[in-house]
Amino acid sequence: MRLKIMLLIAAFLIADVCLVCAQSSDSTRSGQRNQDLFDIRPGHSLEGQMLFEQRCTTCHGNSNSTVRAPDRATLLKLTPEAVYSALETGPMVFQAKTLTEPQKRGIAEFLGGRRLGATEAGDAKHMPNQCATNLAMTDSSMRKGWNGWGADTGNSRFQEASVAGLSSDQVPKLKLKWAFGFPYGVETYGQPTVVGGRVFVGTDTSFVYSIDSVTGCVYWSYQAAAGVRTAISVGPIRGQGNARYAVYFGDLRSNVYALDAATGHLLWKTQVEGHLLARLTGSPTLYAGRLYVPVSSSEEATSVNVLYPCCTFRGSVVALNANNGRQIWKTYMIPEQPQPLRKNSLGTQQWAPAGAPVWVAPTIDAKRHVLYVGTGDAYTEPAATNSDAVVALDLDSGKQMWSYQAIRDDAYMAGCTFANRSENCPKHLGPDYDFASSPILRTLPDGRQILVAAHKGGIVLGLDPDKKGALLWKVALSEKPPTFSGLIIFGGAADQKNVYYALQNADVTPNNGPNGILAVQLLDGKRAWFSPVEPMKIQGEPIRSGASAAITAISGVAFSGGWDGTLRAFATRSGSLIWSYDTAQQFKTVNGVPAKGGSMGAPGPTIAGGMMFVTSGYIGVRNGLPGNVLLAFTPR
Repeated sequence: MRLKIMLLIAAFLIADVCLVCAQSSDSTRSGQRNQDLFDIRPGHSLEGQMLFEQRCTTCHGNSNSTVRAPDRATLLKLTPEAVYSALETGPMVFQAKTLTEPQKRGIAEFLGGRRLGATEAGDAKHMPNQCATNLAMTDSSMRKGWNGWGADTGNSRFQEASVAGLSSDQVPKLKLKWAFGFPYGVETYGQPTVVGGRVFVGTDTSFVYSIDSVTGCVYWSYQAAAGVRTAISVGPIRGQGNARYAVYFGDLRSNVYALDAATGHLLWKTQVEGHLLARLTGSPTLYAGRLYVPVSSSEEATSVNVLYPCCTFRGSVVALNANNGRQIWKTYMIPEQPQPLRKNSLGTQQWAPAGAPVWVAPTIDAKRHVLYVGTGDAYTEPAATNSDAVVALDLDSGKQMWSYQAIRDDAYMAGCTFANRSENCPKHLGPDYDFASSPILRTLPDGRQILVAAHKGGIVLGLDPDKKGALLWKVALSEKPPTFSGLIIFGGAADQKNVYYALQNADVTPNNGPNGILAVQLLDGKRAWFSPVEPMKIQGEPIRSGASAAITAISGVAFSGGWDGTLRAFATRSGSLIWSYDTAQQFKTVNGVPAKGGSMGAPGPTIAGGMMFVTSGYIGVRNGLPGNVLLAFTPR
């Protein structure tokens, strides 16, 4: 294995290539901008990817190139340190001379799949707060906690009082108990899982940590092949030696892992999708001995490049045996395989259909024996019928039971605008209204069930699971359609009466209304209340308004983290603000790692055993404040 890696690095370093190519006249002729797409911010791998596509693919990954250069698949096997070394001090210095330091890091971290320099510093063995003992996890300790993305298989993100151990009266008394820093971290997009007195959390540095929930001491760490964005699920495992419980998660290279929950040792690892740009953003859902894995992609950010053979990725859901990682079934959201269509003016082959990524954790309906997912937009025209849709699949076979498409003809590519088009861009550019949040399955007071789903366009749907997703009600949360950045992103939380959503109005106008949190009645879709939120002003920083992070609810309270870095708690009866905490600050950590909080953009807080856990720091697509900290709160 070591020899293989050395050969790959050698091929990368000695090839007579133009890793950072001069701006091509062909690219200019095709309508692409003649300057860098972004001034790369430290740690922003998406922008690193887009810069790589603009500046590097003339030689790397271009089937028409006559230059002897490693292809994309080869480069994606390198470590970020190897790529950065080639750009900074190796044979690529001349080609990289126009790149800034953050741009070099961005390209290296995109290709390497993780943060530079994190391997040594991130290992728990080097931390001063290692736990003195490692008590075995038991059946009784597994019963209460926050396990996976949505706290329950219906993805309600509502924690019952008996498990939460936190009442609405105690929320105003919440104080910081401890903070844990992630070495070299930039974005805290992993959501904490709380099981058996432990907190399990994944990081952008590709580490997964097991931490004591009360003291913050660290039990173990494990470094995956790429960043871990998914929430973690914990459950029993069989046939793996002495391991009784496993930790399950996915990474940004479409790998799924099972680790021994007690020790962090790898039990199995499975790659669920071979597409080079596939990734696991939505969290796998563990149910009845199976792991249901949603598969998404970053191809949408690549496909605008006329040197890229757009587009071949299709979103899917994969069912794995939780004991050994073997695939049971796989269902593509677009059943048809992509076919060659035409070649563009540079001779690059174009393909279709493509798109419909699954960004969300699957929702389990045990009564009807199906699972539900929301899908994203299409990448090619005409848009597939399962794009921007809620899709129901049979749990046993993966067979599609029904589909409700909310937005038709939504073919979209990041980087395409009405003023700036490449040949790869759809002729009729869609609004980019993905279902970026999991459908929520709830039971109404009369015993009927409802499936609630919301997409980025700010539309909330109430669907009837007994009638193949028939529409019960539909409500728009904004008078004016939002921009492509969306109004509702990572989702809401629902108690027995309402569903709660945070809004991010990128274009705040009198017609759109302010940013805030809104309650919608489950019974009929009518608005119960709206609570506007004024963003906190941070000295030296632009105002960051709105919220895209997932909502979390307990009895009487809904929690929302904002782009301004403030975590807020609202009374669910009235919408009044009852508590807030500024996470965008420096923290003294239990593991001695310099840490700070920032914007809160993806995961929501998790609550169990009288404590609340939340990560802080998110860049996303709105230039959020980076951060690298896990915070633990308690009223005691």
